[in-house]
Amino acid sequence: MASSAAAAAVAYQLVTRTSKATGKAAKVAVLTLTNPPVNGLSHAVRAGVRESLARASRDGADAAVVVGAGATFPAGADIAEFERGDWAKAPDLGEVVEAVDAARIPVVAAVHGTALGGGLELALACSLRVGSTRARLGLPEPKLGLIPGAGGTQRLPRLVGRGRALDLMLTGREVAAAEAHAIGLLDRVVDPGAALDAAVELATQVAALSLPALEAVLRCVDDAGELSLAEGMAREAARVEDLFDSPDGREGLAAFLAKRPATFA
Repeated sequence: MASSAAAAAVAYQLVTRTSKATGKAAKVAVLTLTNPPVNGLSHAVRAGVRESLARASRDGADAAVVVGAGATFPAGADIAEFERGDWAKAPDLGEVVEAVDAARIPVVAAVHGTALGGGLELALACSLRVGSTRARLGLPEPKLGLIPGAGGTQRLPRLVGRGRALDLMLTGREVAAAEAHAIGLLDRVVDPGAALDAAVELATQVAALSLPALEAVLRCVDDAGELSLAEGMAREAARVEDLFDSPDGREGLAAFLAKRPATFA
C-alpha cells in the first residue's frame, strides 16, 4: 500500500492504449511526479516512484512512462530537503534509479522542460527517452563541488560515450534537445506539449512485443556495458536458448511460419 505522501507526490494511472504503429493495445502505467515548482526529487517523490513501479508490476502493466507534472521533468534534488538536512532519508535516489533500471517492463521517460542532476539520472535509468524541443538536460553537480551520485557517471558514458559524457560533466553545462538527440541522450524529439503522448505511444508500441524478449534485450544490453564480449555473447546465447523454448518464442515462430501476427501472452 502506497503511503499518502508518496501517492500525493507521484500520481499513478494505468491506461490502455492502442498503438498507432502496431494496432495492438497495451497497458501503460503513467507515473506523474508532482512536487512544485520543479518536481524536485524529494523523499516522497522517491518513495512514490518505487511504490508506483511495484504497483505497475502487480497490475500487470506492459510498460511504464515517467513524466513530471506541469512544465518540467524533475530538475534535480529538492533544495528544501537539503536546507532541512533530511535529504538522506530512505529510499535514496540511487535505490530508486536502480529500481527503474531493473524493472522487467520497458520504462520511457517523457522529458519536457529541464532534466538536471538527479532528474537526468532518473531519465538515464529509463529504457528510452522522449524529449520536447524545449527540453534541456545536464549534470551540473561539479558546479556545486559534487559529482552525480545516482549512477550518472556510469550510465551517461555508456549511453553517449566517454568523451561526450566528460564534456557534459566537466563543464556542468546544459544541452538543448537537438544536441541531446544528436549524441543519443534523447531517443525521440517532439513538439512542445507532445512529449507525454509520444512517450505513451512509444511505450505502447514496444509493449506490443513479447515481454520476456523485451526483458532479455534490456538485460543483454546492460551486459554489453559490463562484461567482456565473450561473456556477453555467452549470456546472449543462453537467453536465446531459453526464449526458443518459451511460450512466446514458440508462438512467435509459429506465427512467422504461418504468415500471421503473433499473439503473445
